[in-house]
This record gives sequence, structure tokens and C-alpha cells, in this order.
Amino acid sequence: MSSESPRPEGDGEDTGATDGGPQEVASDAAELPEPRTGPEEEPHDDAGLDLARRIARATAAGGLPPDKRSRRRRPRGDAPRKARGDDRDPQLLEGSLSRLVADHGWALDLRVHGVFARWPDLVGEEIAGHCTPESFTEGRLLVRTDSTAWATQLKLLAPRVLARLNEDLGPGTVTFLDVQGPHAPSWTKGPRRVKGRGPRDTYG
Repeated sequence: MSSESPRPEGDGEDTGATDGGPQEVASDAAELPEPRTGPEEEPHDDAGLDLARRIARATAAGGLPPDKRSRRRRPRGDAPRKARGDDRDPQLLEGSLSRLVADHGWALDLRVHGVFARWPDLVGEEIAGHCTPESFTEGRLLVRTDSTAWATQLKLLAPRVLARLNEDLGPGTVTFLDVQGPHAPSWTKGPRRVKGRGPRDTYG
């Protein structure tokens, strides 16, 4: 028989599980991540990150982007700049018409037709009631009367009428007053004609 006495429990070397035993291995296995079952992630591209960093540095160096930078303010003492005129800009009707008339040389014609409209005021109501201006060509004013008697009368008054017209239109505008009697009526009827004396003046 052995003389060695049995060792008490708990003294000396442990009879239980040592470091790295089954329990510790089990806990380490529980902490391991589960294997991925989905599609593999694409590798990270550092080019995008580098680009973002360069943009951030450029923005910090240059300030805000161009559309958000503060605009340069004009000092209060400076006069505002005037925009250059353009033919397409809105313009007054009177100025546009005046330029159009001057470009086409219509100024004299408009003044003469203005005389036609004010004929009674220029020659008087009595004369205007028996004669009417019809045309104006190169200083020659054609006036039509309603009778031969008034045609004769107006020829006698021609110097006075010319003076009044040139006073309104400008010196030398009307140089000759062509007075014509009434239009003779046509007595022609049908396609055949017979020679004869023709129409006579029965209106004077």
C-alpha cells in the first residue's frame, strides 16, 4: 500500500478544464461572424474619394462657387450706367413716323395733303365750295371747279391763292395753279358712234 495520503479537493493542480478548453473554444466560436451568403461587395474605389477631397480643397481655397459668390456692389456715389440704345427697343410712335417720313422723302407730300384737308381754311369757304384740289406734281397744283364760270374766277384769283399756299407750305412750294373746269359728261351710248358736234358746255 502507498504511504501517500490522498490530496484534498481543490489543492494542487486543477482537475477541471484548462485554458483553451472546450468551454472557451465554444465561446470563441460563438463570437465568430456568420459567413456571408449574399453577393460579394465590390471593392471600394478610392478615386471617387480622392476626387471629393480635391473638390473640397478647391472650394475652400476659392471660396463659394461662382453662382453663390457675392456680387460686386457699385458705390453709391457712382452714376448708374445707361444701356445703349437699340432699334428694337420700344420707341415713341411720333419719333418712328418722323424718321420713316424723312427716310422716304414724304415730308412735302404730307404737307401738301395737309393743305388738301384744310382747303376751306386756306382759300375761304366760298371758293372751297366751288373748287377742289385734285393733285400736286412738281410744284403744279391741279384744281377742279364745278363750273366754267368759277374756273374763270379762280384763274383771276390764282396769284392770291398761290401766295396763301406758299405761306403755309413754304416759299416756292407751289409754282403754278392749274385750274380746270368740270368734267364733260359722255353722251356716248352703245357700241356704235356717230360723228357730230359732241357735248357742249351747258353748266356755266
